[in-house]
Amino acid sequence: MTDFAITNARIFDGTDFHHSKAVIVRNGKVDAIVESRDIPENINVIDAKNQTLAPGLIDVQVNGGGGVLLNDEPNVDGVRAIMAGHRKYGTTAMLPTLITDHRDKMESAIKAVTDAINQNIPGIVGIHLEGPYLNAERKGVHDANIIRPMEDDAIDLLTRLPNGRVLVTMAPEKAAKGTIKKLADRGVLVCAGHTAGTYSHMQAAIAEGMRGFTHLFNAMSPMTHREPGVAGAAMADDSTWCGLIADGYHVHPAVLKVAIHAKAKGKVMLVTDAMPTVGADEKRFILGGEEIIATDGRCALADGTLAGSDLDMIAAVKNCVEMVGIDLGEALRMASLYPATFLKLDDIMGRIAPGYQADMILFDDDYNVTSSWIKGVE
Repeated sequence: MTDFAITNARIFDGTDFHHSKAVIVRNGKVDAIVESRDIPENINVIDAKNQTLAPGLIDVQVNGGGGVLLNDEPNVDGVRAIMAGHRKYGTTAMLPTLITDHRDKMESAIKAVTDAINQNIPGIVGIHLEGPYLNAERKGVHDANIIRPMEDDAIDLLTRLPNGRVLVTMAPEKAAKGTIKKLADRGVLVCAGHTAGTYSHMQAAIAEGMRGFTHLFNAMSPMTHREPGVAGAAMADDSTWCGLIADGYHVHPAVLKVAIHAKAKGKVMLVTDAMPTVGADEKRFILGGEEIIATDGRCALADGTLAGSDLDMIAAVKNCVEMVGIDLGEALRMASLYPATFLKLDDIMGRIAPGYQADMILFDDDYNVTSSWIKGVE
């Protein structure tokens, strides 16, 4: 692993922008941000050519990429392909996501992520199990025939990953009292999603340790002026995080703006909910026996039902800036620092700062990612 410096960049460190400075990387970590004139001698210097250098982007909801759906290839090669499909768009850390499936697929996916982390596949930091413990009333494209109550040994299954983060999306109103607390006490990050629950259900779940809400507004009871629903509970609570799919299809840009301004700062994180089409030439795939086609960045069944997205992380950042009017620094935090904090990894990623992993991206004014590094490796 070589030491190097990056110069001639507009550096965003996770808090502020820096000009006329350089980032020094040693042994896979950020060593310092220095004045350009103070770059050490005898170190490899990379000229960023006035592009933006930012912390690597972190995606906690990635169903697929590079032509692979995790449900179809729950193995190390599948995980590797998904990460490779997204890395070209700025993702340097992710949770491969298994949507509702049978028990054997869940076990295979957990083992695949365990092995991927053990093999040091860059960027894999855990797994997201979206289902099967959902509410069929808000199933979206999840198979209603597989959605089911939690089995007696479900907690043991959901805490089986020994070496990474586990995120579980579930319908809190379908879980027995105390279930969320048991999961949270064992380190599982629990989010509400695909839920028809009420505001009261969400308050009870938050009290048990629920950490957030999966793809805010989608597949959940809406906010009205007399019943806040899941969406209202999510925006009103200052302790939890919300994932937002900023593709312009899942949530209207005006509603994205309202949610970002309503939610406590630092608690909104961008997610892709990406399908195999991201990073792939083929823009159609099969899910649950039905063909899904990606057109103009929109993944849907023939009847128009949204089925994940064709979104990548740098595009989500761009959309927040250009469609929603969020400033670039905050959009980047929503894609890096805030998900790192949600994952309890903000002590090692989400910033360009001394001691942090050198997970970084370089992109031009058109949001094309031209280089990325994970632990200092380009």
